[in-house]
Amino acid sequence: MEDDDIAYVRVEHAVLAVVVVLASLASASVLAAASYYCYLRRKASNRFPLPTKGVEGEEIGAPADVQVASDKGLHVFTYKQLHSATGGFSKSNVVGQGAFGSVYRGVLSDGRKVAVKSMDQAGKQGEEEFKVEVELLSRLHSPYLLSLLGYCSESSRKLLVYEFMANGGLQEHLYPPRGVKSVYVSLDWKTRLRIALEAARGLEYLHEQVSPPVIHRDFKSSNILLDQSFHAKVSDFGLAKLGPEKVGGHVSTRVLGTQGYVAPEYALTGHLTPKSDVYSYGVVLLELLTGRVPVDMKRPPGEQVLVSWALQHLTDREKVTLIMDPALEGQYSLKEVVQVAAIAAMCVQPEADYRPLMADVVQSLVPLVKNQRSTTAGDFHGQQSPKSPEIDWHGNQAFEH
Repeated sequence: MEDDDIAYVRVEHAVLAVVVVLASLASASVLAAASYYCYLRRKASNRFPLPTKGVEGEEIGAPADVQVASDKGLHVFTYKQLHSATGGFSKSNVVGQGAFGSVYRGVLSDGRKVAVKSMDQAGKQGEEEFKVEVELLSRLHSPYLLSLLGYCSESSRKLLVYEFMANGGLQEHLYPPRGVKSVYVSLDWKTRLRIALEAARGLEYLHEQVSPPVIHRDFKSSNILLDQSFHAKVSDFGLAKLGPEKVGGHVSTRVLGTQGYVAPEYALTGHLTPKSDVYSYGVVLLELLTGRVPVDMKRPPGEQVLVSWALQHLTDREKVTLIMDPALEGQYSLKEVVQVAAIAAMCVQPEADYRPLMADVVQSLVPLVKNQRSTTAGDFHGQQSPKSPEIDWHGNQAFEH
């Protein structure tokens, strides 16, 4: 009987030992899982931080709090300050009008000239576009992107404050509004090449120097702004979208953008990739070559859509001069025109996979711009566009010296 008791105690101890071991393993598993979870959280937090939602209300990144700007390097303006800077948001200071709202020129108390964009559009989309611009531009830093200096967010009053670009948008210089043509400077070939390169560098930064990449989604000539010396910067990031991390991947989203600039595969499927921006860039390159708007229903059949009309001429050396902007008056190098036309043709290919990366576009344009810089001052395509008085984006003279 005593032997049976001893055997029972041994079994009891063995079972207890097994229980202890299993409990230890379970605890270790929980700790390992918790540690792995913390690791993933830390890894995710080190990625490029973006707004919580895009303009469609989709979750796309880390939480956004536009009220806190200490870690963004942005100045938080009061409504009173911006009201004073813009002369009470005077109509005479309106320099532009977009989907977001009106843009005013202004002068801050320290003398800096600024552009103040006021959110006129009520509702959720306007709020989300405001958040996207603040979150993105507070983290994106490139000499080829328009700088956001600060913002105001007081109740329903949402305003963005940018550096002032004295020569407004590229679009207005390519096709000046009627009655104000004398205010705008006709862009020569050298200046157009430089604008093409600087705009390309802006997209290259977004696509290849930021991780995950950022897709502009509304790249067009009116969103390329020019400073006093006609240097270009990409602007208006209200529709920007976080791109795919996987090479060759896409994000599915509601189709937004501007007619004539939207890539065909994005328009048909809602599949958005950096190559969608490349297509839009190709359209802008065609505008620089031809001086034509992307869609013009007033033109004869066959010429109404810029891409389809231009494509048949771009790869033919003899025909390419037929589509050149008459405003250039033939003052360009045919060799350079052929090269730029070839780049444009690749960018607007119907199949996204056949389009180049923006880094490839930049590398193709750099030698052309360098060649312009080395050209003697007397050469026709080496002459620099004269500086114009600072103008607003509706053609009114502003800050004239």
